[in-house]
Amino acid sequence: MGERKGTNKYYPPDFDPAKHGSLNKYHHSHPLRERARKLAQGILVIRFEMPYNIWCDGCKNHIGMGVRYNAEKKKVGTYYTTPIYRFRMKCHLCVNFIELQTDPAGCDYVIVRGARRKEERWDMAENQQLLPTAPEEKERLETDAMFRLERGEADRAALRRAGPTLAALQEAQSAWKDDFALNSRLRRRFREEKKTLREEEEAAAAPKEEEEEEDRRVAALLALRSPLSYEEKQRMKRTEICGRSWFPHQNGGAPRKPGFGGPPATPAGLGIVRRRAAGAPGEPGGAQRDGAPPAPPPSASLVADYSDSDGEGA
Repeated sequence: MGERKGTNKYYPPDFDPAKHGSLNKYHHSHPLRERARKLAQGILVIRFEMPYNIWCDGCKNHIGMGVRYNAEKKKVGTYYTTPIYRFRMKCHLCVNFIELQTDPAGCDYVIVRGARRKEERWDMAENQQLLPTAPEEKERLETDAMFRLERGEADRAALRRAGPTLAALQEAQSAWKDDFALNSRLRRRFREEKKTLREEEEAAAAPKEEEEEEDRRVAALLALRSPLSYEEKQRMKRTEICGRSWFPHQNGGAPRKPGFGGPPATPAGLGIVRRRAAGAPGEPGGAQRDGAPPAPPPSASLVADYSDSDGEGA
């Protein structure tokens, strides 16, 4: 653990390597700190993980496999040369203490006190599995001919009883042996189901044959719709406006834009009519020239009043 951490050790001035040896001996402490507080009693605090599901005797609650505790580890004996360790921990749901110890003979953990195991063990005899021969039975098979004969007869009878079941299992396995045929069968079934689903979707998306009154009315309105869209109409309208003349034309001539060729614009060309002062020759109420035709009446829309030099209106 210490190798993963950064080393930042302070050596006091009176530290002597020959006398103290290490900083732990100088401070009279253990490298494991609080975990070794009961080391004089042969107890070391470790992180213990529950090996299987148990029921706590104190609170009657279930404790699952893999739950971790700070357990006191202590050596309590040996199995031949293998040490036997005992772990003591406190339940996290109550004040009850649970004790477990190793079982080297059975390669398992045994509950000493404080809990009971939830039985989930696999029984080979109940599941008709081949049991390993015990050492005593193996020795008897080697020395007792009569026992060996009886054991052989019992095994043959068990084989006859299991014969039909084994044949059915072998036949079932042979049916699933060809991987290519199984894959082809599955893909064929998948294609058929996919085709059926596609046909159902197309049938659902197709229009209904029954025609309602509202549908007929909407169809008739759609038949009378203009062939041009709104954008096309707006574009044609803008083109027509841009092609028009800036000023109205006279005498049915072609429209002409001033500044783009042709004679300059005149008041008569712009539709402006001069009106002289009252009494002037050629105007209503005034004297006309000899032989001059009467002037046309002024336009009601475009009339410009021109005043005399003294500034008075006509």
